[in-house]
Amino acid sequence: MIIVTGGAGFIGSNLVQALNQMGEDNILIVDHLGDGEKWKNLRNIKFLDFETKEEFIAKAESGIFDHDVWAIFHLGACSSTTEKNADYLIQNNYQYSRRLAMVFAGKPGLRFIYASSAATYGDGLQGYSDETLPGPELLPLNMYGYSKHLFDCWANKTGFLNHAVGLKYFNVFGPNEYHKGDMRSVAIRAYFQAKQKGTINLFKSYHPEYADGEQRRDFIYVKDAVKVTLFFLQKPEVNGLFNVGTGEANTFNRLANAVFSAINIDPQIEYIDMPTGLASRYQYYTCARLEKLRKAGFVENFSSLENAVRDYALNYLEKDPLID
Repeated sequence: MIIVTGGAGFIGSNLVQALNQMGEDNILIVDHLGDGEKWKNLRNIKFLDFETKEEFIAKAESGIFDHDVWAIFHLGACSSTTEKNADYLIQNNYQYSRRLAMVFAGKPGLRFIYASSAATYGDGLQGYSDETLPGPELLPLNMYGYSKHLFDCWANKTGFLNHAVGLKYFNVFGPNEYHKGDMRSVAIRAYFQAKQKGTINLFKSYHPEYADGEQRRDFIYVKDAVKVTLFFLQKPEVNGLFNVGTGEANTFNRLANAVFSAINIDPQIEYIDMPTGLASRYQYYTCARLEKLRKAGFVENFSSLENAVRDYALNYLEKDPLID
């Protein structure tokens, strides 16, 4: 059996779909659906069973899953970068992950792959190299990033990372993020703005080195992020922390223009003020270093920003009448 926590979520549901395409459907999905639209991500994937995160961890700690589980993708977390309840993030993102790791640590033949985040790098002054072991030199800008960093540090100090993989996802976008509200990618928000009013809003820059809209991110299409994730399932001898990005920093202006081009609308961008309090926690530049990933044997190329945006817009956003 394969266990996917967060399997109804954005990256998780895309991962399960890719596993289905590989012939795998003996999958246990663990998630919290709440009263939103996340459940819709379950409609087009095949799996054996579903557990809530509370039921699952209790059963796991009682030993129910001691046999027949050969892979765990721990992708479940609160991913809101604006969540201010630090106690909740510690409990949900750090302590839950630690409990899960302690249940399955060191079990022969079991592959454990978990989601970290590029948010652990903070403002980027220490660079974006995954060769550096997690430690106090990294200063995340928000509590979400810190909760992920805390688990990376624990996994490293305890030796858990010697037989597990942590993936530092950069700015992932693509199908099945529709339920994420304010945490949806810039790509999908730009699409709806362009469709509804013909303009796309981007934040003004408050940094002298960056013009408006020239802030840069390593945007990675979810299909590419899933390819990297599954690469480590097939490479059980490779462990540690790895970046999941494209190695290219693209501007928000380029992303917006890619959206306009994909849906054949003349470009019109409006630069707006950042919300109060965001400027001090804003990343102006992210770009994954990929030397470690390439050295591990991942040789595939990544989708260009324009091709990824076009696929997302035309083959998903334009075709699904239930998306709003």
